[in-house]
Amino acid sequence: MTVLAGIGFTAPWVLLGLLTLPILWLILRAVPPAPIRRMFPAVTLLLGLKDDESVSDRTPWWLLLLRMLAAAAIIIGLAGPVLNPSRDQTGTGPLMLVLDASWAGATRWSSTLDQIDAQLTEAGRAGRPVSILRLTEPESPVFQAAEAWRNRLPGLVPNPWQPTEDQVDQVIAALGQVEGGFDTHWFSDRLSYEKHPELVSELQSRGQVTVYRSNAAALALLPAVYQDGVIQLTALRAEPGPEESVTVLAQGRDPAGTARVLQSAEMTFATGETQAQIDLALPSELRARITRFELQGQRSAGAVTLTDDSLRRREVALIAGTLNREGLELLSPLHYLTQVLIPTADFVEGGLPEVLPANPDVIVLSDVAQISGPEEVALIEWVEQGGLLLRFAGPRMAASDLGRDEEDTLLPVRLRSGGRTVGGAMSWGESKTLAPFPEDSPFYGLQIPNDVTVSTQVMAQPDPNLADRVIASLSDGTPLVTRKALGLGQVVLFHVTADAEWSSLPLSGLFVEMLDRLAVASAAKSRQVAQLEGTTWEPVQIMDGFGALSDAGTLAGVDGVELVSGQIGPDLRPGLYESGKQKLARNVLSEDTTLSPVAWPADVPIRGQEASTETPLGGILLSLALILLTVDVIASLALSGRLGLAKAAAVAMGAVLLVPEAQAQSPDETDFALAATHELVLAHVLTGDSQVDDIAQAGLQGLAQTLNYRTSVEPAAPIGVDLERDELAFFPLLYWPITQDQPRPSDEAYAKLNAYLRSGGMILFDTRDADIAGFGASSPNGRKLQQLAAPLNIPALEPIPNDHVLTRTFYLLQDFPGRYAGTDVWVEAAPLDAEQIEGMPFRNLNDNVTPVVIGGNDWAGAWAVDRNGQALLPVGRGYAGERQRELANRFGVNLVMHVLTGNYKSDQVHVPALLDRLGQ
Repeated sequence: MTVLAGIGFTAPWVLLGLLTLPILWLILRAVPPAPIRRMFPAVTLLLGLKDDESVSDRTPWWLLLLRMLAAAAIIIGLAGPVLNPSRDQTGTGPLMLVLDASWAGATRWSSTLDQIDAQLTEAGRAGRPVSILRLTEPESPVFQAAEAWRNRLPGLVPNPWQPTEDQVDQVIAALGQVEGGFDTHWFSDRLSYEKHPELVSELQSRGQVTVYRSNAAALALLPAVYQDGVIQLTALRAEPGPEESVTVLAQGRDPAGTARVLQSAEMTFATGETQAQIDLALPSELRARITRFELQGQRSAGAVTLTDDSLRRREVALIAGTLNREGLELLSPLHYLTQVLIPTADFVEGGLPEVLPANPDVIVLSDVAQISGPEEVALIEWVEQGGLLLRFAGPRMAASDLGRDEEDTLLPVRLRSGGRTVGGAMSWGESKTLAPFPEDSPFYGLQIPNDVTVSTQVMAQPDPNLADRVIASLSDGTPLVTRKALGLGQVVLFHVTADAEWSSLPLSGLFVEMLDRLAVASAAKSRQVAQLEGTTWEPVQIMDGFGALSDAGTLAGVDGVELVSGQIGPDLRPGLYESGKQKLARNVLSEDTTLSPVAWPADVPIRGQEASTETPLGGILLSLALILLTVDVIASLALSGRLGLAKAAAVAMGAVLLVPEAQAQSPDETDFALAATHELVLAHVLTGDSQVDDIAQAGLQGLAQTLNYRTSVEPAAPIGVDLERDELAFFPLLYWPITQDQPRPSDEAYAKLNAYLRSGGMILFDTRDADIAGFGASSPNGRKLQQLAAPLNIPALEPIPNDHVLTRTFYLLQDFPGRYAGTDVWVEAAPLDAEQIEGMPFRNLNDNVTPVVIGGNDWAGAWAVDRNGQALLPVGRGYAGERQRELANRFGVNLVMHVLTGNYKSDQVHVPALLDRLGQ
């Protein structure tokens, strides 16, 4: 593009036409205007007279100027003028656009797309092939025309993770397969990650590398930590800078169930600091309603931290070994526990058989010594699934043989027979006080009042593991509280009673704080890796790069150890996970995450990411020329006397002001609609891979040929559709071959696809990998299909049953091969209540056409024919291969018939013929 006086020209050579304007001026000035004709009968008296000197009239100067302006506007308009043109690209040859595409760039993603769009426009003008590479979702680089990439821009979205080491290795390996050199424009998110320098070196070896980045560094929020009665929040920024304040919002649902901001607070980064912290002291009921914290104004997954069971209101079951004595409330063994837990918990009432099915978070047993065998088994299973069993000693436990000879599963330690009494009238010593809590105790940091004393306790046997299980002790070193892990849960024993009979602990504020710490300790966030071994967590909701949650769909479960210690990436996504009744939040950042700014080599130029907005002026100038020429015609008619001045002015005003704004359909859209509707047309989705698209076209052509020969259906030539641009409602069937590197459609394209499925259309997904993989995510194409189909409104699926209507819409089939055979073909699942009607060889299934058919047998490859109608690709060997091709063609015929006729062959009227053909 040539830039003159701040205006760019895409065809500057057209401006040479301005040199002809002086010549045109002289020609127009020399040619007189048309003479005015007047009716004058006496002109016959002038016949025969001769004027020796004749002077022709000249065109008025203002009309000449009007014509010169119109000509200049046409010439300049055809030169492709652009206001505020982009001047970044000066190179030639292939161009690769590299995107970090992580959560750190999500907040400014729209600006990134604007910059990419501007660079694609400039590359298109220069004729440079372009490849776009996202490091968080790497694919093999494919250089294509810039305009092809512009259509895919809406489908480019950031991912909620940074490029992993494996992904960078994959990119470097893919670049090694690219022949020749190319320039690189790198859109950086300003954060460093593993093997970044190696990738920079590889790209520099291919050509010039230019970095584009935003002027604002990314902000992030660490997971919320509930400690010492407050929620601790920590915000991070990658680079130190001046003092900066950010607002953190606590999102949740109010009592009416409406999502809203429940609390907000301001955090401040001090000058030169990269961390900002704040403590939120919230009522327990409000704390339990919070579902997420986020930084205001930051639209990224890193600026969001999800909450799980750690902040919600607990469900607690209280069970005592004895009833209230004579109805005296203060003597009830559960009175003090009830008063402590009322503000923070909901109670589940009943005995063990009643409360265990309710699956509470905590079960408290106060002086319960004997538990029946079935109840004990159920209680152990509940604890192993993540429950907290909190036990208190008492006279019954002290008098029983519980945990004497061997450790009881539901006790943290072995117990001595009888109790220990100190400080009473019959003892020699004084009541014991509490020792300071050790650092590894959940009670560490709590202040111990001087008036808290213990007079009686149940003693623990001095076993080798006793020291590891003591979390609180008396001043003489004897255990007061012990704890052990059991599966995902834990068992805690207070060696005193839950009332004030053996100690003054239940009368103190320390008792409230200790129970609160234990309730927090039972939350998912405190689970260690060892506790999660052997568990599987199912994803419930997953978070995208912008921090928005969506349904996890059919994503596979995650191993418990991998969930808490694995790296966030395509195989482990941030979101909410569930195991039984427990929920665990896996956020983008962990508690020990730090943000490091990326360092670039000195020879790599760094530019801002703010894209200038180009304004094409060609249409404006050509419209101006049209208006000027219209005025010229009207003025010429007026000067020649063929149009009155008043009428000329009226016509001119009408031409200028009353020109309607035409919004006609483009010729391409009209041609596409006519081609898709004049006959029945089968269509395939364009993948961007020319070889795959050509085979899909040839495959549908072969299927149309088979239909034409064998049925009354006469399809026209198939059409390839662009999901971003083309209307889908014209086609009864879409064949969608899956390739590993095809881009994800935009939200608008998915809206069209879902509307297409709702209106009765069918999509045949073909992963084309049955020769190397089964159905699912065991192959790259299978994983790509999961990504592409996730936003679609697809019902529950099942392999085609033997009595599905697809097995008999035209041919009787039980196998559905393509070029490959052996994998299941999946369709919409039959209703659970579908029953076989007496006298019919099949069930009474749903009356709708299955919206999707999914398989990997490469049907288009089996259907494909060349221009002469001959098979294009081989299928199997010899007669068996030709038989397989025939079955593939029959499946295609059944498929089209199913789309066009629905479950027509499920009607009872066809039963006699079907029974006859089945030999029944």
